[in-house]
Amino acid sequence: MKSYLLAAVAAGALGLAGCATTADRAADAAALADAAAADAAAAAGEAAPAAADAAAVAEQPVTAAGATAFIAEAETRLATISEYQQRVAWTRATNITFDTMWLEAKVNAEVTELQVQLANEAARFNDVQVPDDVRRKLNLLRLGIVLPAPNRPGAAAELAQITTRLDSTYSTGKFAFKGKEITLDDANVLIAESRDPAETKALYEGWRTVSPGMKPDYARMVEIANEGSRELGFADTGAMWRAGYDMAPDDFAKETDRLWAQVKPFYVNLHCYVRARLNAKYGDAVQPKTGPIRADLLGNMWSQQWGNIYDVVAPATGGQSSYDLTKLLTDAGYDATKMVQTGEGFYKSLGLAPLPQTFWERSQIVRPRDREVVCHASAWDVDNLEDVRIKMCTQVNADDFYTVHHELGHNYYQRAYKDQPMLFRNGANDGFHEAIGDFIGLSALTPTYLNQIGLLKTTPGADEDIPFLLKMALDKIAFLPFGLMVDRWRWGVFSGETTPDQYNVAWNADMLKYQGLVAPGPRPADAFDPGAKYHVPAAVPYTRYFLAAIYQFQFQRAACKMEGWTGPLHRCSTYGNEEVGRRFNAMLEMGQSKPWPEAMQAFTGETGNDATAIIDYFAPLNAWLTEQNRGKDCGWSET
Repeated sequence: MKSYLLAAVAAGALGLAGCATTADRAADAAALADAAAADAAAAAGEAAPAAADAAAVAEQPVTAAGATAFIAEAETRLATISEYQQRVAWTRATNITFDTMWLEAKVNAEVTELQVQLANEAARFNDVQVPDDVRRKLNLLRLGIVLPAPNRPGAAAELAQITTRLDSTYSTGKFAFKGKEITLDDANVLIAESRDPAETKALYEGWRTVSPGMKPDYARMVEIANEGSRELGFADTGAMWRAGYDMAPDDFAKETDRLWAQVKPFYVNLHCYVRARLNAKYGDAVQPKTGPIRADLLGNMWSQQWGNIYDVVAPATGGQSSYDLTKLLTDAGYDATKMVQTGEGFYKSLGLAPLPQTFWERSQIVRPRDREVVCHASAWDVDNLEDVRIKMCTQVNADDFYTVHHELGHNYYQRAYKDQPMLFRNGANDGFHEAIGDFIGLSALTPTYLNQIGLLKTTPGADEDIPFLLKMALDKIAFLPFGLMVDRWRWGVFSGETTPDQYNVAWNADMLKYQGLVAPGPRPADAFDPGAKYHVPAAVPYTRYFLAAIYQFQFQRAACKMEGWTGPLHRCSTYGNEEVGRRFNAMLEMGQSKPWPEAMQAFTGETGNDATAIIDYFAPLNAWLTEQNRGKDCGWSET
């Protein structure tokens, strides 16, 4: 589906009557998800032949004309079923019940069967000389399935059953903390605010008790998807995911290695500084002076962003900003709707059209009080035309101020490419879709922008640059290795290099290798820590977020150059610049119609990935960190 998901997760909880224990409630929630998915899978299995017959694409001759006719019919059928699937998925995400889970599992099975059929049919034209746009569409059909089911009876239904159960089990997860049952929403707030290592350890480990039961389903999901990927001509599902970037799968892996090599020295510099400050606060017994960092001390359930512990690692002098964005928002009387209206205002200032009225009528902007929902922030393109929406449980704070600017980036991208043919209605690659809103978010967090929209009366001087950049780096730079490792782990799982009995060992080894982090204590033999990160059970590819973290700074550097900005990149706001908006929208309108380097060139003038824009943006901070780390033993052993 085209609901694009942000790295930060907030899960709903299934309300159950009675006074059950955590284990009882978890079992009941899993049983409900299992029963709904099982019934739906059975129904889908029964309906599958009929659905397949109804959706069957007439076999065309293996000629250029046949390929063109096949693509035309495929796009028509995909447009029709895509809208139906989106409406069902929206209904389940905004109202988690037995019936909505049943409906989603059923439609997902039908869609998967159609996608597999179309992908196999597209392969018939591999050796036919066809126009470039038709060839691109044929290739996209083969690459458009995140988890392909094999073309055999019952496979799509079983896969739909598993994926719905995994997603719902995660979203209804709870665990016991200090005698109370809490959700991930609660735990995220507590781990961000707590400075008690015993508490953060309990929260870190407690949330990970929701995922061990997912492991058998996850392993089976991998088996089915790999079988389907091999039928489509790929070595495994990981290879299929890597093939979606207009280059060979192995070349893409090497390219991500190259990008990581560009930014790793800066990350190591940040890691070294943060470790020293944690050691100063907690002592050697909790956080040693050398080696990896204890993951639960970083203020985030997955240690993917560290901004919540700024108070611990702030510079000894001059570490406080003269303003607090959350306080600015509350003092100005912002509510959730005004947060979203402000985000829309940024895009309108670039000359882009206002959001349609249906956006305001149909979006979920706050958590409903009367039902369970998936709170994970996402942007939706329901009808592939104008019915764009966001789904959030918005809070009036700095994090969600950024998030609304990000999510609306997806919606504006979706609207921009709506006139492209169906198979081109997507981002140039999935990293682009994430980077669009992140690029706008870079401006949204600057004091320049906050002053432009009246939230901040005066813009702070250069003496606040290091605190500002450190806060940004704690989120942006700290995220980079996590953005890389999630799929590195999955690539190993899909290839068979990592077997189910080694799932958790490999996950923690990658956490050490890339992030330089370790769990707060030994992990249980049955642990399945990857399942505690939404994108793993939900099967959302994650390298897109790593790429987005690179692209957004390329976009920022290019946009600031367009408007003739000569100051530091971190103070540049593109708010109100319609020339930037014109070139920006020209890139968005291309959708996926051209290889991503052409889309990159349309806006930035560059044709490749370049992480040096990150180094440019954070140059003052990197120099400052180097001075702070002088004489320290930076880095860590990866074994």
